[in-house]
Amino acid sequence: MITIIQRVSSASVTVNNATIATINQGILALVAIEKQDDAPRVEKLLQRILNYRIFCDSNNRMNLSLKQINGGLLLVPQFTLAADTNTGNRPSFTPAAAPAHGEKMFNHLITTAQSQYSTVESGLFGADMQVSLTNDGPVTFTLQSKSNTLFHQ
Repeated sequence: MITIIQRVSSASVTVNNATIATINQGILALVAIEKQDDAPRVEKLLQRILNYRIFCDSNNRMNLSLKQINGGLLLVPQFTLAADTNTGNRPSFTPAAAPAHGEKMFNHLITTAQSQYSTVESGLFGADMQVSLTNDGPVTFTLQSKSNTLFHQ
């Protein structure tokens, strides 16, 4: 699983000219599900997102998590993050989960997030989405899971 998290002052998702999700200060998470991803990986990733300290404290140091600032969480599926770009001029999507599995895991992420956190919005799996954001900082990190371990790149 690969996730790009961005600290935002606002973000939204539009599908067919209708806004389906919007948050104010918080995290926009672009999420790619890979073939080997399962429910435990999804749950570990969610904990990492909710507790990752990327918001500034009173000393202007990144010491506060999304939970601590009570910010919004916007989850957006983005399978292109799973692309293999190591060779050639066209990405290979072989590492990405099949659509049915990807949708199942992304829906599990949404359901789990909503059961554990109060302000969760999401994009629409498989839709052509327009994502708007104001990146605060800019602050952007990549979180990735491999072999049952989550680490920061």
